[in-house]
Amino acid sequence: MILLTIGTQLPFDRLVREMDAYAASSDEDIFGQIGKAAGYIPQNFAHCLTMNPKEFEQKFASARVIVSHAGIGTILTARKHGKPIIVFPRQAKFGEHRNDHQLATCQQLGGKAGIYPVENADMLRDVLSLPNLEAPAPIDESPDRAGLLNGIRHFTSGLQRPRASIS
Repeated sequence: MILLTIGTQLPFDRLVREMDAYAASSDEDIFGQIGKAAGYIPQNFAHCLTMNPKEFEQKFASARVIVSHAGIGTILTARKHGKPIIVFPRQAKFGEHRNDHQLATCQQLGGKAGIYPVENADMLRDVLSLPNLEAPAPIDESPDRAGLLNGIRHFTSGLQRPRASIS
Protein backbone atom coordinates (compact mmCIF):
# COMPACT_ATOMS: atom_id res chain seq x y z
CA MET A 1 0.00 0.00 0.00
CA ILE A 2 1.10 3.55 -0.73
CA LEU A 3 0.37 6.08 2.00
CA LEU A 4 -0.10 9.69 0.95
CA THR A 5 0.12 12.26 3.72
CA ILE A 6 0.25 15.98 3.17
CA GLY A 7 0.57 17.17 6.75
CA THR A 8 -2.06 18.90 8.84
CA GLN A 9 -1.43 22.60 8.32
CA LEU A 10 -2.08 23.43 4.66
CA PRO A 11 -3.90 21.89 1.69
CA PHE A 12 -1.75 20.38 -1.04
CA ASP A 13 -4.17 19.83 -3.90
CA ARG A 14 -1.43 19.57 -6.55
CA LEU A 15 0.03 16.46 -4.89
CA VAL A 16 -3.38 14.94 -4.14
CA ARG A 17 -4.39 15.49 -7.80
CA GLU A 18 -1.17 13.83 -9.05
CA MET A 19 -1.69 10.82 -6.78
CA ASP A 20 -5.31 10.56 -7.92
CA ALA A 21 -4.15 10.46 -11.55
CA TYR A 22 -1.55 7.80 -10.65
CA ALA A 23 -4.18 5.75 -8.79
CA ALA A 24 -6.42 5.73 -11.87
CA SER A 25 -3.80 3.68 -13.74
CA SER A 26 -2.34 1.64 -10.87
CA ASP A 27 -3.41 -1.64 -9.31
CA GLU A 28 -1.72 -0.80 -6.01
CA ASP A 29 -3.80 0.22 -3.01
CA ILE A 30 -3.38 3.86 -2.04
CA PHE A 31 -4.63 5.56 1.08
CA GLY A 32 -4.42 9.30 1.58
CA GLN A 33 -4.63 11.65 4.53
CA ILE A 34 -5.53 14.81 2.59
CA GLY A 35 -6.10 17.41 5.32
CA LYS A 36 -9.06 19.41 6.61
CA ALA A 37 -8.62 22.24 4.13
CA ALA A 38 -8.51 20.00 1.05
CA GLY A 39 -10.02 21.61 -2.02
CA TYR A 40 -9.51 18.64 -4.33
CA ILE A 41 -11.18 15.38 -3.33
CA PRO A 42 -9.65 12.25 -4.93
CA GLN A 43 -11.85 9.87 -6.89
CA ASN A 44 -9.49 6.94 -7.34
CA PHE A 45 -8.16 6.10 -3.86
CA ALA A 46 -9.45 5.78 -0.31
CA HIS A 47 -8.80 8.80 1.84
CA CYS A 48 -9.67 10.71 4.98
CA LEU A 49 -9.20 14.29 6.02
CA THR A 50 -7.33 13.50 9.25
CA MET A 51 -6.39 10.48 11.34
CA ASN A 52 -5.81 10.09 15.03
CA PRO A 53 -2.20 9.25 15.97
CA LYS A 54 -2.90 5.52 16.44
CA GLU A 55 -4.54 5.19 13.01
CA PHE A 56 -1.72 7.18 11.43
CA GLU A 57 0.93 4.90 12.98
CA GLN A 58 -0.95 1.81 11.76
CA LYS A 59 -1.19 3.12 8.20
CA PHE A 60 2.44 4.17 8.27
CA ALA A 61 3.56 0.74 9.52
CA SER A 62 1.63 -1.12 6.81
CA ALA A 63 2.72 1.08 3.88
CA ARG A 64 5.23 -0.03 1.25
CA VAL A 65 6.18 3.58 0.58
CA ILE A 66 5.17 7.00 1.87
CA VAL A 67 4.38 9.91 -0.47
CA SER A 68 4.44 13.24 1.29
CA HIS A 69 5.10 16.94 1.27
CA ALA A 70 8.67 17.70 2.33
CA GLY A 71 7.78 18.10 5.99
CA ILE A 72 10.62 17.13 8.28
CA GLY A 73 8.29 15.45 10.79
CA THR A 74 7.00 13.05 8.15
CA ILE A 75 10.52 12.39 6.89
CA LEU A 76 11.67 11.54 10.42
CA THR A 77 8.64 9.28 10.92
CA ALA A 78 9.58 7.43 7.72
CA ARG A 79 13.06 6.89 9.15
CA LYS A 80 11.60 5.71 12.44
CA HIS A 81 9.52 3.11 10.60
CA GLY A 82 12.22 2.24 8.05
CA LYS A 83 9.94 3.24 5.15
CA PRO A 84 11.09 4.76 1.89
CA ILE A 85 9.60 8.21 1.37
CA ILE A 86 8.93 10.19 -1.78
CA VAL A 87 8.95 13.88 -0.93
CA PHE A 88 7.09 16.31 -3.18
CA PRO A 89 7.84 19.84 -1.93
CA ARG A 90 5.24 22.55 -1.65
CA GLN A 91 6.27 25.56 -3.72
CA ALA A 92 5.61 29.22 -3.13
CA LYS A 93 5.10 29.91 -6.86
CA PHE A 94 1.97 27.70 -6.72
CA GLY A 95 0.70 29.36 -3.53
CA GLU A 96 1.31 26.16 -1.55
CA HIS A 97 3.50 27.80 1.09
CA ARG A 98 4.87 31.22 2.01
CA ASN A 99 8.43 30.35 0.91
CA ASP A 100 10.43 27.52 -0.66
CA HIS A 101 11.92 25.96 2.46
CA GLN A 102 10.58 22.56 1.34
CA LEU A 103 12.63 22.79 -1.86
CA ALA A 104 15.65 23.52 0.33
CA THR A 105 14.82 20.47 2.46
CA CYS A 106 14.75 18.32 -0.67
CA GLN A 107 18.08 19.71 -1.87
CA GLN A 108 19.68 18.87 1.48
CA LEU A 109 18.19 15.37 1.73
CA GLY A 110 18.46 14.32 -1.92
CA GLY A 111 20.81 11.38 -2.22
CA LYS A 112 20.18 10.13 1.34
CA ALA A 113 19.17 6.48 1.51
CA GLY A 114 15.41 5.99 1.35
CA ILE A 115 14.52 9.62 0.57
CA TYR A 116 13.34 10.35 -2.98
CA PRO A 117 12.73 14.03 -3.77
CA VAL A 118 10.50 14.65 -6.79
CA GLU A 119 9.20 17.92 -8.22
CA ASN A 120 6.64 16.91 -10.82
CA ALA A 121 4.19 14.21 -11.90
CA ASP A 122 6.63 12.45 -14.23
CA MET A 123 9.26 12.14 -11.52
CA LEU A 124 6.61 10.92 -9.07
CA ARG A 125 5.42 8.19 -11.45
CA ASP A 126 9.00 7.15 -12.23
CA VAL A 127 9.89 6.66 -8.57
CA LEU A 128 6.59 4.94 -7.73
CA SER A 129 7.23 2.46 -10.53
CA LEU A 130 10.60 1.38 -9.12
CA PRO A 131 10.25 -2.23 -7.90
CA ASN A 132 12.48 -2.00 -4.83
CA LEU A 133 12.76 1.34 -3.11
CA GLU A 134 15.59 1.50 -0.60
CA ALA A 135 14.50 2.04 2.99
CA PRO A 136 16.19 4.78 5.03
CA ALA A 137 18.61 3.98 7.82
CA PRO A 138 16.67 3.65 11.07
CA ILE A 139 16.96 6.35 13.69
CA ASP A 140 19.47 5.42 16.38
CA GLU A 141 17.54 4.54 19.51
CA SER A 142 20.58 3.17 21.33
CA PRO A 143 20.88 3.38 25.12
CA ASP A 144 23.57 6.08 24.69
CA ARG A 145 21.13 8.27 22.78
CA ALA A 146 18.36 7.59 25.31
CA GLY A 147 20.76 8.48 28.15
CA LEU A 148 21.66 11.74 26.48
CA LEU A 149 18.00 12.65 25.98
CA ASN A 150 17.18 11.79 29.58
CA GLY A 151 20.09 13.94 30.76
CA ILE A 152 18.84 16.88 28.69
CA ARG A 153 15.30 16.43 30.05
CA HIS A 154 16.61 16.30 33.62
CA PHE A 155 18.73 19.41 33.09
CA THR A 156 15.97 21.44 31.44
CA SER A 157 13.35 20.44 34.01
CA GLY A 158 15.51 22.10 36.67
CA LEU A 159 15.67 25.43 34.90
CA GLN A 160 13.57 28.16 36.46
CA ARG A 161 11.12 30.00 34.32
CA PRO A 162 11.08 33.80 34.54
CA ARG A 163 8.28 35.16 36.67
CA ALA A 164 5.81 37.61 35.22
CA SER A 165 6.25 41.04 36.75
CA ILE A 166 3.29 42.99 37.99
CA SER A 167 3.51 46.72 37.40
